[in-house]
Amino acid sequence: MLAYERIGSGEPLVLVHGIGHRRQAWYPVVDRLAEEREVVLLDLPGHGESPALVPDGRPVRDILRDILEDFFAEQGLERPHIAGNSLGGRIALEAAADDLVSSATTLAPAGFWRNRVDFAYIRAVFTVLTGAATVAQPVAPAILKTGPGRAAAFGLLMTKGSRLSPEAALGDLRGLVHARPALETIIDGGFPFDRPIDPAVPITVAWGTRDLVLLPYQAKRAQRILPDADHISLPGCGHVPMIDDVDRVVDVLLKGSDHPRLGQRRYDVA
Repeated sequence: MLAYERIGSGEPLVLVHGIGHRRQAWYPVVDRLAEEREVVLLDLPGHGESPALVPDGRPVRDILRDILEDFFAEQGLERPHIAGNSLGGRIALEAAADDLVSSATTLAPAGFWRNRVDFAYIRAVFTVLTGAATVAQPVAPAILKTGPGRAAAFGLLMTKGSRLSPEAALGDLRGLVHARPALETIIDGGFPFDRPIDPAVPITVAWGTRDLVLLPYQAKRAQRILPDADHISLPGCGHVPMIDDVDRVVDVLLKGSDHPRLGQRRYDVA
């Protein structure tokens, strides 16, 4: 079973973190969201406190879809709203394409690179991040005690890394090292997103203008591939925008999930 938390009340909104991260990535926005949604936070397999991701010869996409379906069933979630960042955004789009959710709101979703060269850059970024995090483990507590240290350590991921608490920053750094096997498996199985999504499922794609991981040009590719989606720019935000602009991200997530669940809508029409 995946590690998870359920907070608040209202329409369920499942939040899926990015590759190498953990469910605590959403903590900066959770309290605000929980005023209007039942927020469901989960750790992906091989991340945070969840069991390891076990490759079984199938495509990673299929493994993650089955895990998500099982999680929905275990939690009694029927067509919940979903939101995700980076890999979590890609998982949200896949869930929408599979008709598992009532809406999908994504923050810099993975899958919109142009070619192998672009994908090699993404792979290199995570190789640098995991390598640096591993090497820095002995001195990380001291470095992350200071705002400039946190800003430098997380500069590839966010523009306001100094806003992280020392405890959250250290947890994220250790979580990145812990997730390295799953990260490598997922990246090895990466490929572009090109699936159709029923226009009846509302899709939101938001992208930080200072994303250094999935470069902002990918937002334009997402517009072409997902013409029915609502495309939003996040000025001044990096790849993980939840700490960079809490107000803006909360607004995007609430508006993106401000739709009746598909099961309810179909029942009302019938």
